[in-house]
Amino acid sequence: MEPTLYIVSTPIGNIDDITLRALNTLKKVDFIICEEYKMARRFLSQLNIEKELHALNEHTEKEYAQELVNLIHSGKSAALISDCGTPLFSDPGHLLLDFAISYKIKVEIIPGVNSIIPAITGSNFHVEKFYHFGWLSPKKDIRRHELLSLKRINEVIVLMETPYRLRKLLGEIVSTFGKLQQIVLAYELTTKREKFYRGTASEILNVAEKNQLKGEFVLLVDNRRGNSSRE
Repeated sequence: MEPTLYIVSTPIGNIDDITLRALNTLKKVDFIICEEYKMARRFLSQLNIEKELHALNEHTEKEYAQELVNLIHSGKSAALISDCGTPLFSDPGHLLLDFAISYKIKVEIIPGVNSIIPAITGSNFHVEKFYHFGWLSPKKDIRRHELLSLKRINEVIVLMETPYRLRKLLGEIVSTFGKLQQIVLAYELTTKREKFYRGTASEILNVAEKNQLKGEFVLLVDNRRGNSSRE
């Protein structure tokens, strides 16, 4: 194989969602670049794949990206994976890709699972376009400003957060957008716990608090004018 960096999408919950192309790529590369060793080893063990691993995350990318690109440039092939889903999308790896491109290393994208399209599809919001904001700032003042700015956007808004901030985020949606704001919580997609909670922000917040929901999720806010009522 010529020196190549493969950007490989991996399942977000259900291991059976791995594509044949992703599986074959992970088997043939010389080494795999992952976010965290523990998550990567668990994932690869399910596929019966043993490979040399190198960790690259937000804490180590500046230190190791150049070293890893040098290794690929010397004649190796590598696959970049994230903990789940599509690498580089709200995940580390951009500096690694910058270096690979500057060295004229072949870069190949192996598409696959992501959480956003399944969430949009299952929401039953009739949309052809949407506004993906992603992760809000953890800092209170910045976060508040971000939410107020989002309130002015006349689209279905896609938000993501860490599992332990799920109920906090729902509370912020109620206080910023109104308790009657129509939302959909796409919860634990592709896993046995998968569920779509559809209704007003107040209703879904009550369900989340009652059931102490804590898990991976995508939150959709239907902020299109004429499609939601607010108080």
